[in-house]
Amino acid sequence: MLHFLWDSISLQTFLIFLFVFLLIADYMKNRNPKNFPPTPFRLPFVGHIYLMDFKDPLTAIQKLSKRYGDIFGMHMGSMKFVMVNGMRLVREVLVNQGDKFMERPEIPLDEQVFSKIGLISSSGHLWKAQRRFTLSTLRNFGLGKRSLEERIQEECQFLGDVFRDEQGEESFQPSDFQRLLKLMYEMTALHGAITSQLYNNFPSIMKYVPGAHHTIFKNWRLLKKFMQEQINKHKEDWNPSESRDYIDSYLLEISKDHDSDTFREEHLIACTLDLVFAGTETTSSTLRWALLFMATHPEIQARVQAEIDAVIGRARPPALEDRNNLHYTNAVIHEVQRRGNVIPFNVPRMATEDAYVDGYFIPKGTILTTNLTSLMFDKNEWKTPEHFNPEHFLKDGKFWKNENFIPFSMGKRSCLGELLARSELFLFFTSLLQKFTFQAPPDTKLSLEPMIGIAMAPKPYKICAVPR
Repeated sequence: MLHFLWDSISLQTFLIFLFVFLLIADYMKNRNPKNFPPTPFRLPFVGHIYLMDFKDPLTAIQKLSKRYGDIFGMHMGSMKFVMVNGMRLVREVLVNQGDKFMERPEIPLDEQVFSKIGLISSSGHLWKAQRRFTLSTLRNFGLGKRSLEERIQEECQFLGDVFRDEQGEESFQPSDFQRLLKLMYEMTALHGAITSQLYNNFPSIMKYVPGAHHTIFKNWRLLKKFMQEQINKHKEDWNPSESRDYIDSYLLEISKDHDSDTFREEHLIACTLDLVFAGTETTSSTLRWALLFMATHPEIQARVQAEIDAVIGRARPPALEDRNNLHYTNAVIHEVQRRGNVIPFNVPRMATEDAYVDGYFIPKGTILTTNLTSLMFDKNEWKTPEHFNPEHFLKDGKFWKNENFIPFSMGKRSCLGELLARSELFLFFTSLLQKFTFQAPPDTKLSLEPMIGIAMAPKPYKICAVPR
């Protein structure tokens, strides 16, 4: 009987039946539960990918938030997520109900790169243990102390020497082209490529398609190999009684952790790369924005230099204690972070249990994206949000911080390197402006157009550092 039925069904009928079956299956799998946040019309199989502009996702999300409000749902392929905008709801997700949205989601591209270990992508007990150990170790090596400040000042001197060697009038690209940083920079940029985003939505198909995502995987393998080599070198002359750095300290923890899998060598590789990745590329991108804004706003640069000359002079290097007296300079650095908007959509979270946000039902397993751009460019909070304006952080001539300014996120999973990053940004920026004036090369117009990736960095540019 079955053989007879099969023979009597035409190929066309079978394909129609299969298509209808897949449509129904897709609908049943991806339909929203009752009281889910408002969601645009969803196309079968691909979801809302038709609404996204991979070259300018910030504008695409801004249009959707204007139409659907501060909280709305999206489907990208098989992934369901909720976008949260505005300080009230961002604080609700990250702080007030932070424990319900503590874990990282399984995003295919990041899972291939960061896996579910390390500091960025781990969750639960593993994440808590790694973060606690890392914070403790960083403090032991001087985080927040004078000794670390001196190390940063030393690096500022080295960077200044490199800039001076460029002979002032010769334009150069202010990026570090060492192999490690070049691989990380390339990975950051390629995360914004169309093929990388398509891999997140259709990994089972895109793994067979050439594109930027394969370069990301190749670079990450090289980075892991590099870090394994560094660990092996540490092992050759490792002294358990005298830790020289983070790797030594972690090796000691591995030797003590016999009864659990919390501290292992693969975790050390992941944590170390996370620290280098998060602590290098974001700070580097912010400093590149800073030099670009100074070159395109010479009147602001001149005012910063005048304040540095008046408070510090040119004989000694800037120190962190100078920050309290450099109100305008401090405001400029904060405006660089606001306008540069290096991590526009924060790092995604996942609901660990069923929850309600603003009265809407968020099922367990839903990905939540807290849109930091909606805070940094809120027209109700900033006088001229689209323009570079240090007055956003000044009141009566004194530095003033707006609560909508949270470039390091907030809550229990906020950036653990915030103190270090803020110290580096202040010391590097003031040190460079103390010694140099930054200008566009002759007959060149610098662009403020960003490059979208993991971090939102300025597109590569050349600049002149003229000694003062």
